[in-house]
Amino acid sequence: MPQSPQPDQPTPREARSAEATPVAGRGILLAVLAYLIWGFLPLFFLLLAPAGAFEVVSWRIVLSLVFCAILIAVTRSWSRLFGLLRDRRVMLTLLLAGVLILVNWTVYVYATLNGAVVDAALGYFINPILTVLLGVVVLRERLRPLQWISIGITAIAVLVIAINYGTFPWISVALAVSFGTYGLVKKRVGGRVDALGGLTIETLWLSPLAAAVLIALAATGTLTFGTVSTVQTVAMLSAGVVTAIPLLLFAGAARRLPLTTIGLTQYLTPLLQFVIGVFLLHEALPVTHLIGFVLVWVALIIFTIDMFRASRAGRTTAVVLP
Repeated sequence: MPQSPQPDQPTPREARSAEATPVAGRGILLAVLAYLIWGFLPLFFLLLAPAGAFEVVSWRIVLSLVFCAILIAVTRSWSRLFGLLRDRRVMLTLLLAGVLILVNWTVYVYATLNGAVVDAALGYFINPILTVLLGVVVLRERLRPLQWISIGITAIAVLVIAINYGTFPWISVALAVSFGTYGLVKKRVGGRVDALGGLTIETLWLSPLAAAVLIALAATGTLTFGTVSTVQTVAMLSAGVVTAIPLLLFAGAARRLPLTTIGLTQYLTPLLQFVIGVFLLHEALPVTHLIGFVLVWVALIIFTIDMFRASRAGRTTAVVLP
């Protein structure tokens, strides 16, 4: 007859649970740190004023490439990077990803510098649901009923806000579409491209354009870097670090956490942006705009409930989170 485990000795199941808890705990910490940094980015970009969106994004690209090169040198990851550079399909895919993230960064910085942080927050609230819709259109995936309900409510929310503004909420939709499509493109390269290698190649593709923009701004006397204040200069120099670090933190979190946990923590970023826009920057929030936000939040609640139900059934639909 087998002996029962001693009181001071954990069963195999308990041992596995004890090992998993620290891993999950580190994953949650990494995810929260990444989304906190992304959530507070509007305040960081305001430090870069009076630089315009094109100058900020150009410095962000160039300095991100420099920072990535330093990290690759420190971690001795050159061989892995050269392997990616020799893969034509990966390079072309990351070129497309670079173009999409360029659009996303430019629209986001423009929104921050022009009093539209709340619109940016709406875009990132919409993003998870739009990503699922992209899966239907591009990948021919089938949606569950609650997912269709979430998409329908989100469409109504965008329509309500558009009617209120009298114009299409292009900032919110542009951010959601560019970021969602970016994630879809990154999914194509899957596990072959790590976060550091991917960001390095994307910024490598974009650096010639960014350098050309900076040269043009300098030639026309509109380059602000180094001419405004020490705070602005230091903040601009740190743009590469601020760009790369949350991406690397997120990559570490994604390896340690289940999809449902990642899906919930991602809402921290647009929530912080919403709070910053409304309560710190005092951006206008008309009643109809607030109704649109409430509708999006309802859609996200339904979406999250469906995600949990699907996860328990062992058939969770993967949402790409770049």
